[in-house]
Amino acid sequence: MQKNRWIEFLLLCAFLLRFSPMASSSDRSGELSGEKNFEGSSDLVDLQYHMGPVLASPINLYIIWYGRWNQNQQATIRDFIYSLSAPSSSASYPSVADWWRTVRLYTDQTGSNITGNIVLSGEFYDYKYSHGGYLSRLDIQSVIKNSVTASDPHALPLNPHDGLYLVLTSSDVQVQDFCRAVCGFHYFTFPTIVGVTVPYAWIGYSGTQCPGICAYPFAWPNYSGRPPPGKNGGHDIMKPPNGDVGADGMISIIAHELAEVSSNPLVNAWYAGDDPTAPTEIADLCLGMYGSGAGGGYVGAVNKDAWGSGFNLNGVKGRKYLVQWVWNPARRRCYGPNALD
Repeated sequence: MQKNRWIEFLLLCAFLLRFSPMASSSDRSGELSGEKNFEGSSDLVDLQYHMGPVLASPINLYIIWYGRWNQNQQATIRDFIYSLSAPSSSASYPSVADWWRTVRLYTDQTGSNITGNIVLSGEFYDYKYSHGGYLSRLDIQSVIKNSVTASDPHALPLNPHDGLYLVLTSSDVQVQDFCRAVCGFHYFTFPTIVGVTVPYAWIGYSGTQCPGICAYPFAWPNYSGRPPPGKNGGHDIMKPPNGDVGADGMISIIAHELAEVSSNPLVNAWYAGDDPTAPTEIADLCLGMYGSGAGGGYVGAVNKDAWGSGFNLNGVKGRKYLVQWVWNPARRRCYGPNALD
């Protein structure tokens, strides 16, 4: 018993270190300068495998909608989740599923690849704000516990085998370090809080709190004093492909966190750097990159429709999404299926 408590204490210390502002998963600081971006092949990236598991089994994904949500926002996000495993006939190339194939290149020590089977298996609506309008990072785990223990017919199952929990907070919910240091993060639950260890991710809706930070490039940071650079030397603010700056901005953060939690669910698998409490993961290497030539605030070569809405991937039901690239271990560079080479 004392040994278990000591292990949990060490895990808690690692958790607190991991989630210091400098160790945040979707940290946007420095993104626009391109200082961490590697669009071209680079030997400077020391991405290594540390022998931990990846999410190789089919994923049962559970969404926890914390707060009050607009149905259109929910539909946009659900369709993105459906698009991750959609057959090629459901979306034209380049598709969300094509983008996920880069994530699938990562393997565990048995040679098993990250799964291509992601199923939305349940949703829980925490519209009563079970833990209030302000959440600490650790509160996210208590929100998960509430979703699996609530006396509600729609309570989620506690699935330690192949479950992945996605906590999404609405526009009026404040989360520790949200906007200031992070747009989202992932980790794993502590048995002392939830009962078992399961991977999870949190992403906040930034449409009203910090669109210029967490919904880039559909909004531009107020402190910059200038709009983003356009391809031909001009300036341009992209319109969101699904009509909602916050929801469309969340999509790329959700993709970022799903890629990283799948390749590094227990923070002992794929990452660069010597410190597991502050790893640089496969999406961190490609912040702000959505197409070929990206850098310095320019998102790269992406498509735009007649209304100026930017996108680089196609989804189910005719959806369009703008999703950041991730590090391709075979090409040794940031890559997406919309690359021009």
